[in-house]
Amino acid sequence: MQPHNAYASALKKEQDDLVISYMPALRAMAFRLKERLPASIDVNDLISIGVEEMIKLSRRYDKEQNDNFWGFARKRVNGAMLDYLRSLDVMSRSNRKIIKDIDAIVDEYYQENEKEPDDEYLAQKLNLEVEKVKEARAAHAISLVMPLDEQLNCFNDSNIIEQIEKEELIEKINAVLEEFKEREKLVIQLYYYEELNLKEIAEILEISESRISQIHKRLLKKIRERLA
Repeated sequence: MQPHNAYASALKKEQDDLVISYMPALRAMAFRLKERLPASIDVNDLISIGVEEMIKLSRRYDKEQNDNFWGFARKRVNGAMLDYLRSLDVMSRSNRKIIKDIDAIVDEYYQENEKEPDDEYLAQKLNLEVEKVKEARAAHAISLVMPLDEQLNCFNDSNIIEQIEKEELIEKINAVLEEFKEREKLVIQLYYYEELNLKEIAEILEISESRISQIHKRLLKKIRERLA
């Protein structure tokens, strides 16, 4: 074997070993994201997307500039998984309309019963098949794992934001969050920044998961109104 080929082979093995050594971290990331997604999303698809991205990153990784590979790759791998979810294009116009109607019904029902209605009740009120309601709610659940600044723009037809505009939007979001009560800010922080699911947040704040869901929806609505 020529020296150049031997070096290339050794380098590739080192890069492959790097990917293998961080597979547990990648799998943990995929399963963590999956906890916040509907059953229709296969965690193995998220893992495959993550592995593909991590292999690409291992070829570009320079340990002289970044002493920790996962620190270099983590955000990019997570971004690749989110790109995959975006590519599913689940929030169609019809689903958006259904979600808007569902939110109105849920708000009214919660005021009277202090819990969320089931899908059968929603389907009956909307004169829709139960499966259609489930589909719309699953699509909405996928949209909720996107970064907060993106999510607040996911209902726009033209969803292309220049980087400077995106940074300005994040500043505005942070300003709006400052107006919230501490408990409300904590819900947003735990969901979007700490990446906890609604069940975990409910346990931390010692209130029901359905109540957390209601607070979450109300806060997003309030943020959208303030940014409009």
